[in-house]
Amino acid sequence: MDLIIVESPSKAKTISKYLKGKYRVDASAGHIRDLPVHTLGVDVKNNFEPKYVDSEEKRDTIRRLTEATKKAGRVYLATDPDREGEAISWHLQTILGLDENGENRIEFNEVSQAAIERALQKPRKINYNLVDAQQARRVLDRLVGYKLSDLLNRKIQAEAQTKKQSLSAGRVQSVALKLIVEREREIAAFKPQEYWNLTADLQDVAKKHAPFKAMLEKCGTKKYKPSSAEETERVLAALNAGEYVVKKAKKNVVKTHAPAPFTTSSMQQDASNKLGFGSPETMSLAQKLYEGVETADGDHVAFITYMRTDSVRVSAEAQAKARARIREVYGEEFVPEKPNFYATKKDAQDAHEAIRPIDFSMTPERAKKLLNKKL
Repeated sequence: MDLIIVESPSKAKTISKYLKGKYRVDASAGHIRDLPVHTLGVDVKNNFEPKYVDSEEKRDTIRRLTEATKKAGRVYLATDPDREGEAISWHLQTILGLDENGENRIEFNEVSQAAIERALQKPRKINYNLVDAQQARRVLDRLVGYKLSDLLNRKIQAEAQTKKQSLSAGRVQSVALKLIVEREREIAAFKPQEYWNLTADLQDVAKKHAPFKAMLEKCGTKKYKPSSAEETERVLAALNAGEYVVKKAKKNVVKTHAPAPFTTSSMQQDASNKLGFGSPETMSLAQKLYEGVETADGDHVAFITYMRTDSVRVSAEAQAKARARIREVYGEEFVPEKPNFYATKKDAQDAHEAIRPIDFSMTPERAKKLLNKKL
């Protein structure tokens, strides 16, 4: 029986159900190899070559997957479709002794039966460019973070010992902290200057138009804001004694388009602004929506496509399904002539489409019932 290896144990159960016992499905539960914990693990004199070791807590997993590989007809590596997942597949390929040029890698952007079956029809070789990208990220983490973490523990040793934890740093949070400190120093050095905003609620004499609010912007031809309460009182007195004249009115017809589909960052921003969620909470919930939930009748339903993406692209298949759903629910007159186009940033990887629903017939009411007490 062929073997499929994914990252998540819950995803392994789901895929196994979809494939109805035709394949054995197992999980690595993330990385099975990494840089050593207690040494730098990077040969800085030899082109920054990383030195990987098997993760101690994954020895049982490695043993189980090795035995399963020996019994399998063919092994498919179905880890997550990003650079981290590609690196995990590469580590699995290395440890399990698979052909480095073999077409063992499959990927899917949504946990659905159709997507998994399509992926099995198109296995490919490991993308070593993605592996190199992940390795570069990991090595940078170690070069920056390893020495900084040691410095943190020595400089803030008392606090760390009190909390019985070690302090760690990395290439991202260390630089972010530096930016925050620099900005805080700018704020501390800033010399505030007082100014007052003045607004007037205006209504035309004949009351033919809606009331509107105007803001004091200029005095003569120069921009102007009063700089004290006393000055503001003098300006108010002058304004109250004067007359207001509308010199020019301009009318515009404005069209608004739907916002671009979610990327990882825009999803996190929206969740923060509208729901007050932090990034870890948002990503945890998105992971569960991606992996899906079991239904009462033993079926499985996943809700969104892969949640780590920097692309706003939506597949042609998904666009067609969305248009069909609009036509069915709202009528032909609401179906646009062509789908909206959103430009993906130039530096985006664009490896996966935007975060979108999998099933366009999924209503909020049905989703609420399925997700009740599951997340």
